[in-house]
Parts: sequence; C-alpha cells; structure tokens
Amino acid sequence: MEYKELRRHYQRYRVLRWLDRHPAWLHSLAHWLYDHTGWLRRFFMVIASQLGFLKVLNPFKYIKRLDWYIIKKFIGTYIFSIALIISLAVVFDVNENLSKFTSYHAPLRAIVFDYYLNFIPYFSNLFSALFVFIAVIFFTSKLAGNSEIIAMLAAGVSFKRLMRPYMISCVLIAIMSYYLSAYVIPHGTVVRQNFEALYRNKQKSTSAENVQLQVGQGVIAYIQHYDNNLKKGYGFSLDKFENKKLVSHMTAMEIQYDTISDSKYHWNARQWKIRQLKGLKEHITSGARMDTLIQMEPTDLVYSKGQQETFTSPELHDYISKQIDRGSSNVVQYQVEYHKRIASSFASFILTIIGFSLSSRKRKGGMGLYLGIGLVLSFTYIMLQTVSATFAINAGFPPMLAAWVPNILFAIVAYFCYRQAPN
Repeated sequence: MEYKELRRHYQRYRVLRWLDRHPAWLHSLAHWLYDHTGWLRRFFMVIASQLGFLKVLNPFKYIKRLDWYIIKKFIGTYIFSIALIISLAVVFDVNENLSKFTSYHAPLRAIVFDYYLNFIPYFSNLFSALFVFIAVIFFTSKLAGNSEIIAMLAAGVSFKRLMRPYMISCVLIAIMSYYLSAYVIPHGTVVRQNFEALYRNKQKSTSAENVQLQVGQGVIAYIQHYDNNLKKGYGFSLDKFENKKLVSHMTAMEIQYDTISDSKYHWNARQWKIRQLKGLKEHITSGARMDTLIQMEPTDLVYSKGQQETFTSPELHDYISKQIDRGSSNVVQYQVEYHKRIASSFASFILTIIGFSLSSRKRKGGMGLYLGIGLVLSFTYIMLQTVSATFAINAGFPPMLAAWVPNILFAIVAYFCYRQAPN
C-alpha cells in the first residue's frame, strides 16, 4: 500500500473515531457526504495542486535574507542621497528667488505647494541616475571596507549571484522613475511653470504670428496672429484641396476657441465667408457668426520652451502622431522627450553595474576615489543626454538614437567593468 493511500485511510479512521462519540444521525450524515461529494473533494485537490504550482511563481521565494539586506541598504542610501542633495538645492533656490517672491507678493501656500512641491520630484527624477550611482558606490564601498563582500564570496556566493539584489532594486527604481516622468511630473510642471510666470517674471510665449498648419487631409489652416491668453486668432483662412485643386476657401476676421465645450476642436468664427469652387463656377456664403469644427487646438499654435515636459507620455505620443500627420517640423524635441523618459529609466541598471564593479573590491584610501569617479561618470551621462538631444534638434540626428546614445556608450563601459570585476 502506498503512503498516500495509507494516510487517507488513517484520516478516515480518525474521523470515524470522532463520529462514534457523537449521535448516530451525525454518523449517517457524514457517511452520506463522503459517498456523494467525491467530485467536491477532487475539485479542492485540483485547486490545492494549482496553488502549489503558483508558489513557484512567487517572486519573493527567490529573495533570500542576504538579498533583503542589500536591497534595504540600496534603497535606504538612494532615498538618503536624494533627500540630502535636494534639500541643498531647495536652500540655494530659496536664497536665489526670495527677492522675486517678495517683490511679486507670492503667497506662502503657493510657494510651498505650487512651486517647491513640484520642484522636488522634478529635479529628483532628473538626477535619478546620479543618485543611483552615488548610492551604489557609497554603500558598496562601505560593505567592502567592512569585509562583508569578502565574507559573502567566501561563503560561496558568486559575483553574479551578488548582483541579484542590486538588479531587483533597479527594477523598483526604474518603474518609479518612469511612472513619475510619464504621468506625475508633467502635471506638476504645468503648475510650476504657471507659478514662475506669475511670481518669477519668467515670460511664457502667449502669442504666435503667421501660423500655417495642415489640420486634415488636404486641409490647410492659416492664422495671421494668435493670442493664447484670449484663445483668439485674427486673420484666419482655411483652404481645402482635392486632387491638388482648391475646392473651398474660408476666411474669418476672428476665430475663438470654445474652452467650455465638452469635446475638442470647437471654434467660433466671426465675420466669415466661404467660397465653394466647382470648375469655373463659384458659390459664396457669408455670415456674422458660425460654430465650426477645425482639427486644431491652442497647443498646436503656440510653442513655449519646455512645453514637451508638460505632456504625459500618452499625450506626448498622440501629439507627435498628430503633428507628423500635419507635416509639422517642430516635433523633434517632443520625440526626444518621449524616448528619453524610457531610456533614462534603464540608466539605473547600467550605472548600478558600473558602480558595483568599481566599488566591490576593498582598497586602501576608502570610498573618496569611487565617489569622485561616480560624480564624473554621472555628470558625463547627463552631458551626453544634453548634447545628443541638441544634435537631434539642430542637426537632424534621429531622436530615438539621440535618447539612447548615452545608454549604449555606458552599457559598453558597464560590460567591461563587469567582466573585470571578479578578477
């Protein structure tokens, strides 16, 4: 008899012994349930076997005590370095802008909640790669200085296995960084820029001259002057072409964007005139006011510096697609920003490998040398991001490649550092 059958008979024997001490009707009911609910027992056995399979997929099963120890060190040092450097940045920014805040009578609530509450996550995420690199070098050098890494390696933990908690920490940081840059920070940037325009005299572009854009297939719009504060344009015309022939020409003295409409693209035209062209014949209609749908928005007409940072990633993707369909040339900086958000999230993996490879060996002189190397490499990474973005905007460099060039170059450095570190 197999062990499973023996165990099942033993469990049944214990149940019967328990029932013998109770009324006869309970004994009969138990026998009936056992004989007529075999399908239910089999169902629960299948569920139990599936739950046992799901335990294999549990990610926490592969995180041991050593991993938790390093993850806590990594995340704790990362948060501490952010808090330290950003606090210094806030102190310097307050010192620089205090006179402007007082001269423009900025309320304390707006300074704290509209400006600095959005200033901190913006710059924290902007220099996230620097904070990751500093955190890795700082606490790894301390582990190496205390001979903890030597003890781990002597206990049979390989160099590759030792990288696991570092990579797990990088996954958490990369997800947080992308979520902030793609969904949270853009909304805060809008509030911060509005505050700067009110209380720091930081001028924003509020008008545009001689704007021409394609708003549909074969439909060209032109505005002589557009005022973004009033959401109003002057000297408007709309031309529609079919087979490269002009079939409709609309003009309006003024055109006003409907900001209270439930849907987009609603405009009110005043003193309008439409010329319908059919061969040699022409039909003209005119009026004082007309509500119309034109596939353009105020954001399509006025560009301000840093406007791409105010869009979430889905909004940025839609805006890029729309501008490309319209044949706009002012779209490269938006493409660079879209790809940079993804590339910057992966930078934590690359810089962590470099930092761990450099600082995992115990050397004389402490961590000062590694911190210096870390600062140089981190600022080099940020400089490469800026330079490659400038090449993309001004020299026709592919935007996606411009965003990933720093990662590609530093990935090569990380590969050689990782290969040499165990030696």
